[in-house]
Formats: sequence, C-alpha cells, structure tokens
Amino acid sequence: MAKSSKKDDIYAAALTLFAQRGFDATTMPMIADSAQVGAGTIYRYFTNKEVLLNELFQKSIREFLDALKQGFPNEPIPVRDQFHHIFRGLFKFAESDPDRLKFINSTGNALHFHDESKESVNEFMGFLNECIHKGQQQGAILILPTEALMNIVYGAFIHLFEHFNKGLLEATPELMNQLEECLWNAIRVH
Repeated sequence: MAKSSKKDDIYAAALTLFAQRGFDATTMPMIADSAQVGAGTIYRYFTNKEVLLNELFQKSIREFLDALKQGFPNEPIPVRDQFHHIFRGLFKFAESDPDRLKFINSTGNALHFHDESKESVNEFMGFLNECIHKGQQQGAILILPTEALMNIVYGAFIHLFEHFNKGLLEATPELMNQLEECLWNAIRVH
C-alpha cells in the first residue's frame, strides 16, 4: 500500500471537514490537525482556505465526471441504455465516497468558487445536457428545459442516496431497478 503525500492527506482531511462542517465552520488549523501536518505545511500547498476549497472541488468533480464517463455507451445505442449507465454510475460514485458527494453538492461552497471551479461545474453539466439533448433528438426524452429534467433525476438521486446512507432504505437490486425505471419514466416521452 503506497504512502499518501502530505497534499493528499490535506485533501482528505479538508474533504471530510468541509462535507461534515461546511466551509465556513472549518478552519485551516482544523484541517492541519486532521491531516496530521503542521499548520504551516498547508500554506506550502495552498495560499488560503478558499484556494484549497477550489482545488479540492475541481479535483472532486473531475473524478465524478470521469466515473460517469467510464464505460459510457456511445451512440448509436438508445438513450435508455445511457440513462441506465448514468443512474448506476451516480450511485456507484456516491457509495464509494459519500463525503465527496456531500462536498460536491454543498451549495455553500459555490459562494467561494473561482472561475475554474465554475468551469468544472459547466463541464459536468455539459455532459449531462448532451445526453438529454441526444435523447430529445431521438424522441425518447420529453421536450422540457434540460435544467428541469436534470433536477428531476439528480435531485431525486441526492435524496434517495441520503436515505440509503442513513439506513432508511436498503439498496436491493430489485429496489434499484424499480427506482431507475421510475426516474426514467419521469423524463421519457410516453
């Protein structure tokens, strides 16, 4: 097992603290303590907490997008197969790192985003937008604003995952199949 770098330790500590406490309630000394590095060590890598937040966010959303794109079935297959891949990819990513998902979805972080972080969000959303547009062109997805369609699916996913994570729902294969079908039915042309 490879030893992690100090920067990786700082990223891991910051991710957990930002996800659990939020940006404003997390201090650099807290991050240093959690990462088991000296407070001055953090400043060798990051000039301030906002820079750390932005670098960590960009890294996290890039990993999320890479996870969704891995093995993504390209055209000319039906958009339903692509929806299946995205739906399962969302849950797989969330299960592998719940704090990272919580961190990515923390609306308070956006107040501190630099242009590069905003661009990372746009790239992520662009991938999902493209899938929706292709589905609309195929006549499979409702002609509604893509933002509305994404909120139907992604918003439901976030709330469902919170319930799974808290143990309020059990992610059985049968339930996952039913949820996927339910969300597909919410955006498909009937």
